[in-house]
Amino acid sequence: MFDAQDEDFLQSLGLTGLPDDQKKAFLQHIYEELELRVGTRLSEGVPDGELQQLEKSIDANDDKAALKWLEEHNPNYKDIITEELEKLKQEIVTNRDAILDAAA
Repeated sequence: MFDAQDEDFLQSLGLTGLPDDQKKAFLQHIYEELELRVGTRLSEGVPDGELQQLEKSIDANDDKAALKWLEEHNPNYKDIITEELEKLKQEIVTNRDAILDAAA
């Protein structure tokens, strides 16, 4: 159903008590929220024309070009990803009881 990494992630958040049918949806929501937050931070101060270059690479599934763009425009992109993930995890842990109650 889920790989060990997903289960470990949910365990780190104290959410292994989520019903199995809701785990996948919750993980997908976390991924989408992280993607939005990271994208917002990475695009701050970048002119639209340059952002369009990144979007074209992403739309074409050209990971190599997207990575090159990130390295050129945001060399600290890995730090941003880590920071946003940690913020998101803290928010989830803070609201863990409410999340579990809503899922029950």
